[in-house]
Amino acid sequence: MSLVTVSQEKKKVLIVDDESGMRHMLSVLLEREGYHIDSAQDGKEGLEKIKLNTYDLVLCDIRMPEMDGLTFLESTKNLNRSIPVIMMSAFGNVDTAIEAMKKGAYDYVSKPFKADEILLRLQRLTAQENLMFENQSLKRVLHQETSFSNIIARSPRMLEIFDTIRKIADYKTTVLISGESGSGKELIARAIHFNSPRANKPFIAINCSAIPENLLESELFGYMKGSFTGANKDKKGLFEEAHGGTLFLDEVGDLPLSLQVKLLRAIQEEEIRRVGASNIIKIDVRLITATLKNLGEEIKKGTFREDLYYRLNVLPIHLPPLRERKEDIPLLVDVFLKRFAKEMNKSIEKVSAECMQFLTDYSWPGNVRELENTIERSMVLETHSELVPEHLPDAVRNVEINPAIRAAANELSIKKMMVIMEQELIKKALDKTGGNRTWAAKLLEISHRALLYKIKRYGLERYMLDKDPGLQYK
Repeated sequence: MSLVTVSQEKKKVLIVDDESGMRHMLSVLLEREGYHIDSAQDGKEGLEKIKLNTYDLVLCDIRMPEMDGLTFLESTKNLNRSIPVIMMSAFGNVDTAIEAMKKGAYDYVSKPFKADEILLRLQRLTAQENLMFENQSLKRVLHQETSFSNIIARSPRMLEIFDTIRKIADYKTTVLISGESGSGKELIARAIHFNSPRANKPFIAINCSAIPENLLESELFGYMKGSFTGANKDKKGLFEEAHGGTLFLDEVGDLPLSLQVKLLRAIQEEEIRRVGASNIIKIDVRLITATLKNLGEEIKKGTFREDLYYRLNVLPIHLPPLRERKEDIPLLVDVFLKRFAKEMNKSIEKVSAECMQFLTDYSWPGNVRELENTIERSMVLETHSELVPEHLPDAVRNVEINPAIRAAANELSIKKMMVIMEQELIKKALDKTGGNRTWAAKLLEISHRALLYKIKRYGLERYMLDKDPGLQYK
C-alpha cells in the first residue's frame, strides 16, 4: 500500500542533485508512487528547467557545483514563490537547515535517508495542499452561493449584484443603491467599500433624513469655531472623516435643495468648505448613496436636482425586495436562528416545516429587517428546541383577529372572552367536518347533545343552515 495519497492528476517532480546515484534512486522511488520525474545535475541546469517547465515539487541537494542549492532555492523563489522545495544534504547542520527555511524551503531532510522518510515528507505536503484546496473551494462556494460581506443570499438576482460589486469595487465612481426600506442597502454599500482598495480606510455612513436640516450641512462639511452659536471649536465634517475611504449617504432623496447644490460641487470639484470658513479643503472620497424614493419622480416635482441625480446615478444598483427572492429566506432564517440562539443562550436548533412555510409565503413588507425582528421575537417566546408557527406574529400566519375578541381583550373580561372563543371553536369544528355535528362534537370533546345546546344558545343555527340547508332546528 502506498504511503502517499496522490491527487487525481499525477504530480511532476524535479530532482536537482549532482550525484547520479541519488537522482536514479529518487526517480525509481517516486515513479513507483505515481509521480512524473524530471532531473538536473546542478542548480544552474535546474533553474533553466524551472524557467521552461511547471513543477509541483522540487527536491534539491545543497552542496553542488556550478550553483549550490541555497542559491538555486533563492533564485527559484524569485521565479515562483508558490513552488514547494525540499532541501537535502549529507553535510548539513542545524544552521544550514535554518538558513534553508529562511530562504523559503518547504522542508529539510538529511542524507542518508530511508525511502519511507522522504515519502512521509511528500505525504505531509500532499495532505497540506489538499486541505488548502478544500478550504479555498469551500470559501469560494460560500462566497458565490451564500454570502458576500455579511450579505446572505443565493438567489440569482442577488448573485448578479455580488458580481456587479466585484466589478465596480476598485473604481471611485459614484454608486446609487435603490430599494425598499429594510432591504439591506447599507450592507451593499459596505460590501463595495470592503472589497475595494479603500477597505483599510474609513467607511462613514449617515442617514440624511435622520438629521435636522439646519444641522446637516455642518455634519457633512464641518464648521469653524464661532461660525454659529455653540460652535466652540473647529470640527471636521463627514467628508473629511471619510478622506481616503467611502462616504455613504442613505436616504439621499431627503437632502434639501440648498445642500444638493453643495453636494454636487463636492463631487465635481472634489473639495469642500467648512461652515464659516474661507479656505477650500481637497477631499478624496468614494461616494455611495441610497434611496427608497423614485428620484425621477422627485425631479419632476422639483424636489431633487436633475444634474445631481446624473452625478449620483453613474453606477446604479437596484436591491430587490425579499418577497422577490424567497430562495434567500431559509438561509437568512438559519443565520438569525444561530445568532439569536447564541445571544439568548437557547438550544433552538431548527424551524419546523410548517413554520418555514409561513415564513416563505409571507410578503415581508419590511424586508430583511422585518424577518430578523420576527425571528428574534419568536425565539424569545419559544421554549422548545424547534421554532413553531404558534409564536410567529399574526400577520405572518395571516391570522385576522376577530373584532369581538379584541373588544373582550380590551375590557379584560374572561367571561366574554370564553364565550367568544367557544363560538369560534364550534365554527371551526363545523367547518372542518362539513357540518357533521357528531364528528364536530368528538373534535370538541363534548357530547352531541351539548353541542346542539350550544349551537342554539349562541344562535349558530343560521351558520349551520349555511353549511347544510337540509338541517332543521326546533
